[in-house]
Amino acid sequence: MTIFDWYLGRTIFKYTSIVMFVLVGLFMFIQFLDEITRVGTGNYEFFDMVFYLVLSTPRVVYEIFPMSALLGTMLGLSSLAVDSELIVMRASGMSILGISVSVMKTAAVIILAAVLIGEFVTPYAETQAQRGRSEALQKSVSQHSDFGLWMRDENSIIQVGEMLPDLKLLNVKIFEFDDAGNMRAAAVADSGKFDNNQWILYKLRQSIFIDKGIKTIHLDSAEWHSNLGPKVLKVFLVRPEQLSALDLNRYIKHLEENSQNTDRYELAFWQKISSPMAIIVMVLLGIPFVFRSVRSGGVGSTLFLGIMLGLIFFAMAKGFGFLVLIYGIPPLAGAFIPLLIFLVISLIMLKKVA
Repeated sequence: MTIFDWYLGRTIFKYTSIVMFVLVGLFMFIQFLDEITRVGTGNYEFFDMVFYLVLSTPRVVYEIFPMSALLGTMLGLSSLAVDSELIVMRASGMSILGISVSVMKTAAVIILAAVLIGEFVTPYAETQAQRGRSEALQKSVSQHSDFGLWMRDENSIIQVGEMLPDLKLLNVKIFEFDDAGNMRAAAVADSGKFDNNQWILYKLRQSIFIDKGIKTIHLDSAEWHSNLGPKVLKVFLVRPEQLSALDLNRYIKHLEENSQNTDRYELAFWQKISSPMAIIVMVLLGIPFVFRSVRSGGVGSTLFLGIMLGLIFFAMAKGFGFLVLIYGIPPLAGAFIPLLIFLVISLIMLKKVA
């Protein structure tokens, strides 16, 4: 990289960091207002909420990288325009295309940071955040692995190997105790499903401890009376935010093998794949707006325009995501259509100013 690349990159990176800090603070404040209403539910106390918000920060940072890159690029270039540095660069022989290439080098660093956070930091932090929050809200249930649950229901201890998105339970183990704490029965079921306001266990093998020994029962299906309904267990579902792109791909295949709807997870997978492209598109989109503002003398309106563009892109990405889940649009299309729309707009505008 040349001295010019370093100087331009440092400026854009500085403003991108400032924008990131402001946006994260805003989003976390909104999340704080929503989360404070749950304090006092179960064992969910104020410090549990703070712990949850802190661990949720990497997810928020990852989600707003494209918007931060857009605003950071526009503000960085605008600051150079205000000091007439862009004019000097143009007068020294730098074309708009050359400046754009230099800006994209900085975008590459931003993309690398986004990928590292999205693939390594966010999945772990979000898993710990959701697990701690769910266990505090539902004090009778605890989660000790990515998929498994331990639950207490009166005199019974239940272990669930995995809970699928339709709340189907796999590898269910139930241990029943008497009032003295002695085990009186143990049961293992291949699966369980909530149907007609009650749990049904399938391929059940139950061992009952009696004075003379152990009585074993095998049933194809049996009712299971429990106070733990779907509303209690739903908060422990595996969320797409808890998985990296590689883990999402594996989990999608696992869900397909169990005849589950995978649209939500496929959408998250393709959004992760398209995330680097989203940053590129946002940076490209910011460049022509700045040069148009320089020509028209309207640099002061750049920030407002950037915020509006970022919000429109954010809303379109979320909107197409809902369309995927509601109307069955292919997840690949839902993730890339907003990007392609903004890419075409940015290339057309860049061509005009160049």
